[in-house]
Amino acid sequence: MKSTLLVWLSFLLFAFVLSVPSIEAYTEPVLDIQGEELKAGTEYIIGSIFFGAGGGDVSATNKTCPDDVIQYSSDLLQGLPVTFSPASSDDDVIRVSTDLNIKFSIKKACDHSSVWKIQKSSNSEVQWFVTTGGEEGNPGIDTLTNWFKIEKAGILGYKLVSCPEGICHCGVLCRDIGIYRENDGRRILSLSDKLSPFLVLFKKVGPLSSSI
Repeated sequence: MKSTLLVWLSFLLFAFVLSVPSIEAYTEPVLDIQGEELKAGTEYIIGSIFFGAGGGDVSATNKTCPDDVIQYSSDLLQGLPVTFSPASSDDDVIRVSTDLNIKFSIKKACDHSSVWKIQKSSNSEVQWFVTTGGEEGNPGIDTLTNWFKIEKAGILGYKLVSCPEGICHCGVLCRDIGIYRENDGRRILSLSDKLSPFLVLFKKVGPLSSSI
């Protein structure tokens, strides 16, 4: 009797394990403005969910060889396309709360990488700012500043976050990315306790669009 009960319990446990979805199954995909899933390696424009005074698309201080990551002050200007590369290559769908690299898509060869990273700021009003020169892939303690996440923000919007907890369980910095307005009017993507999250949407680059 005990042997039969043990076999039955073992069967139930095995069936339960097989029926439990993976953590990834609970992680919803990020959607573009057409309601389609974001895909790794596909080009997108990151834009503000607000129009007018809310500013426009994300670009760089040098579109040919990108440097610091900025937001255009006008929503009439088209931003610089980016691609996303998740730390795990098992899935080409970009999912909420997944560690990923963000990379400007450019045609010209430059002397530094177009992969986004955060860099310590000398400005007392912000702790870090977003720039380029990061390393794509190679998740680990040496690349912590190169990883970002996309998180849900409200019903329709998303926000960009620096919080590489999945890359290294070592007391990492976790901050929403906001917009810091410099005296000359430039809007720099930055990390600070004083900034509100930059709420964004994603626009797939069409066949008629071209990267720099």
